[in-house]
Amino acid sequence: MPSSLQCQDNHKLHVAIIMDGNGRWAASRELMRAAGHEAGIEALRRVVRAAPDENISTLTVYAFSSDNWKRPEGEVAALLDLFRRFLDTETEDLVRDGVKLSIVGRRDRLPQDLVHEIERAEAATEWGDLLHLRVALDYSARDMIIEAAKKAAGAGDLTRETLAAQLGAPEVDLLIRTSGEQRLSDFLLWECAYAEFHFTTRLWPDFAENDLKDAIAVFHHRQRRFGALQAA
Repeated sequence: MPSSLQCQDNHKLHVAIIMDGNGRWAASRELMRAAGHEAGIEALRRVVRAAPDENISTLTVYAFSSDNWKRPEGEVAALLDLFRRFLDTETEDLVRDGVKLSIVGRRDRLPQDLVHEIERAEAATEWGDLLHLRVALDYSARDMIIEAAKKAAGAGDLTRETLAAQLGAPEVDLLIRTSGEQRLSDFLLWECAYAEFHFTTRLWPDFAENDLKDAIAVFHHRQRRFGALQAA
């Protein structure tokens, strides 16, 4: 937790984004939903490139929730194939740009070839030190908390600190959700305990560098009191 109650410009940020609105973007253009997901990948590229200039050191994005398995089989297959192609085409650029990639969530339900691609990309980008890009895939915050609690309790010491260590992520400073929805949808529940929220009606495929800049500017005007009184 920052020692100051102000949002400091020099504080390295953990920003989380719920990338919402791909399907609605495609429908508004009378396109297949897959086209919206393709456009969403381009939006992610823009944000990853812009993040270091906004003093963001960790960026966690919600790509596929554990509940998304309920979607039509064809759409799920298309999403997983898109992610497979993202790893294949983007890993070299991530290495060049100093971006470390981590995939968070379950892997036991993913196709084995996709798991191998994930492991390859994580190994290739391991030394990236400009930005840590965490992509939540088959992710449920409630399930992650349960598993972390089991591990921490198994070590004989279940505290906030040991649970947070098992979850393995810094606390979120700013959570952005696109498309006008205003809920967490089982994303980073523990890590967002004191996060600032920024909701925008912008559909994710339309989200650009200026949208990120605007969200960060709003964040820096917030008072973060963490339960204490506002500074005099």
